[in-house]
Amino acid sequence: MLAGPVLAADWMLPDNAQDVSERISVFDSYALPIGVFASGQVPSRTLEGRVERRSWRVDGAASTTLQLLDPLRRQLQADGYRIVLDCADRACGGFDFRFGIEVIPAPDMIVDIGDYRFVSAARGDEETVTILVSRAGSSNYVQIIEVGPRHRDSVAKPAVGTQTEAQSGPSAQDIMPQPEAQIGDLVARLLADGHVVLDDLDFGTGATQLADGNPTSLSLLAAFLKENEQYRLYLVGHTDNVGSLQDNIVLSRKRAAAVKDRLVRQYAIDDGRLEAEGVGYLAPVASNLIPDGQKTNRRVEAVLLEQ
Repeated sequence: MLAGPVLAADWMLPDNAQDVSERISVFDSYALPIGVFASGQVPSRTLEGRVERRSWRVDGAASTTLQLLDPLRRQLQADGYRIVLDCADRACGGFDFRFGIEVIPAPDMIVDIGDYRFVSAARGDEETVTILVSRAGSSNYVQIIEVGPRHRDSVAKPAVGTQTEAQSGPSAQDIMPQPEAQIGDLVARLLADGHVVLDDLDFGTGATQLADGNPTSLSLLAAFLKENEQYRLYLVGHTDNVGSLQDNIVLSRKRAAAVKDRLVRQYAIDDGRLEAEGVGYLAPVASNLIPDGQKTNRRVEAVLLEQ
């Protein structure tokens, strides 16, 4: 039986597995999923200690998620771990489970909500491992999160370039709000209603180009699209009723096109999965007779479509 966690190089992964991300926290907390999604939440147990988060990508993979997971699961059992939870996509809770657990943000980890498998395991009271495997296009993705005692003499010295709290303090990922923390609400509305307003875009009065920056809504949409290749989006611009209909249609179309361009250039979304159109003031959601209504009507919406 191993004295400490399985070293990253020792995991039974395919020879062509590529390291994508590694983040080691010498003292952190982690919510260990211990059950499938039920009653509005994923049951979990909060652990504190050394937390090691890693992900891999396996390109051109012919293996199913189960074929990739099985040797890792058997490896855990051989090392004395007890399986706490073992489930697959829909049985886990599908969308709700995936967005109810910790997942390394895309593109370092991509999860298809219709094709993933999850295992959590424990050894004693202080050591746990979770494995998340998913397939996206022609690649498989693997995420492994290990939790152990805060002080462990047997842990190997991190390789040069590996980020640890002791070396560099909290990372920007620890400090800055991540799309993962907010994506559930936007995607839930998109999936439930078939469309969602991108209400944090800044065009400026009469402008057709987006202001510089990283609007949260676009980060969330990009993460969702990268994890779910079966979907595409129609971006639709809307205006208030000031000016002629034709002028407003042109303006709204240009704004939708600017959003599409930002998703393609800044977030590397495939151009073929996005369309842009404008309808001017033909689809108001509030009264154009009052200023607040006009402001509400000036918007870009994302409409969800299947490939």
